[in-house]
Amino acid sequence: MSGNNKSAYPFYIITGALVCLVALSQFDNIVFYAGFKTRSLDMLADLRPDSLRKQQDEDTPVDSSMIPQIPDEGDSTETAAEQVADSTLATALADVPDPDNHLDFTDYKGIISYNLPPTADTAAAGLQHFLDALAQLKQGKRKKVRIAYFGDSMIEGDLLTEDLRDSLQKAFGGSGVGFVPITSVVAGFRTTITHTFSKDWKDYSYKQQPPANIKLGISGHTFVPGSNSYVRYTPVHKKRLDKFERVTLFYGPAGDANITINDKAYTLKEQNTLNRFVWSQDPAQNNVTIRWAGGTTTPFYGVSFEGDSGVYVDNFSFRGISGIELGKLSKSLVQEMQSEHPYDLVILQYGANILFKPKLTDYSWYARPMKKVIDSLRKEMPGTSFLVVSTADKSYKNGGDWVTAPGVMALLKEQHELAKQHGTAYWNLYAAMGGEGTMAKWVDGDQVLAQKDHTHFNRQGAAKVAALLYKAMMDEFKQVEIQ
Repeated sequence: MSGNNKSAYPFYIITGALVCLVALSQFDNIVFYAGFKTRSLDMLADLRPDSLRKQQDEDTPVDSSMIPQIPDEGDSTETAAEQVADSTLATALADVPDPDNHLDFTDYKGIISYNLPPTADTAAAGLQHFLDALAQLKQGKRKKVRIAYFGDSMIEGDLLTEDLRDSLQKAFGGSGVGFVPITSVVAGFRTTITHTFSKDWKDYSYKQQPPANIKLGISGHTFVPGSNSYVRYTPVHKKRLDKFERVTLFYGPAGDANITINDKAYTLKEQNTLNRFVWSQDPAQNNVTIRWAGGTTTPFYGVSFEGDSGVYVDNFSFRGISGIELGKLSKSLVQEMQSEHPYDLVILQYGANILFKPKLTDYSWYARPMKKVIDSLRKEMPGTSFLVVSTADKSYKNGGDWVTAPGVMALLKEQHELAKQHGTAYWNLYAAMGGEGTMAKWVDGDQVLAQKDHTHFNRQGAAKVAALLYKAMMDEFKQVEIQ
């Protein structure tokens, strides 16, 4: 070919690229970097026989960081005392009115509130406390209502909670994003606050436990500063999020810890497991910058941004967990948090990481330790309402089609049973979003609401789920108003 004839170059380039991509498809080409995972590339996926595709699915390595820690049998097997307690509870519940007698929890799209036996002295049944708190707020009989929303990557970056918070604040008042950790792997993804920080903070978490003298914070993180540590928060140009009003810094035992807040020096001396430093933000100061200035090594937990009244939703997301990790939280810290910064509703939404094998249908390894988690939280947060949100739909490829994973229904039944046993409220997210086959429709529909992994919602999908949950809450609240 003449050196001046370049018309065939595009053909050679495209052919070469295709050959490289086909060759790459023959190998494990998943890449992990900074906590993120690329999807596997397979140019020949739709041409492979089903048997080979199935074999590849089974042989595909699973990112171990995304698999929840399955407790040892010794940790999850019930003791004789626990079995007796379960039997006693079952007997007591037999005399308690059961909503399941007239509602089918497998397809009911509203919130079901389960009752407690008379022996449950301090726990709140269903959503009653939360609904009463909303009513009191609306009547001017109380100033604030708080929600602690625990979840995995389905809510990270304030997904879902952003829209739920906005709807509740629009209806009942309030302004502010609530609790924000010191550092976050999704700070750049979050759109409800601008959050930057130095890289020298030491982050202890569920996955890297702190030493014995440091407690794990309620978010699943505790942060210890380095010599030059700082964190900066800036409001965003969104209604109810465009300024800071009342700011609270949460920290652990301090001794003599020196910090600056917007260049003003302060010394933290309190020795409690949980301490608060509260101030009203100067309107002339747009952001909040906290710098470590030396002194006794001190654990920090996060910062809360609220107004003087209204509803606040704190997002406690943690990527890659199943919920059983909440058992690692310090009981004394949770109790002090509830005393200093009380929550009226705790929402538990997990499922994405429990369904790490789509055909798995035995979730006893999850249910047993999760029962202990809820038992513990109910004791540490007496009088608080709890809402168990079921897994969302999750689809996997079977014979070339995306279908609902067999494990979805098995898991939501376990989650329903957890709610029923503990007398909490239960919301079937799987049913509310449309039931079987919905995730595939949300991925490939005219309006795309979920990501190509057929597990996670995008922003539009998360907003839709938040609207569904808000409606379910308000349907319950209307009944309280009628009464």
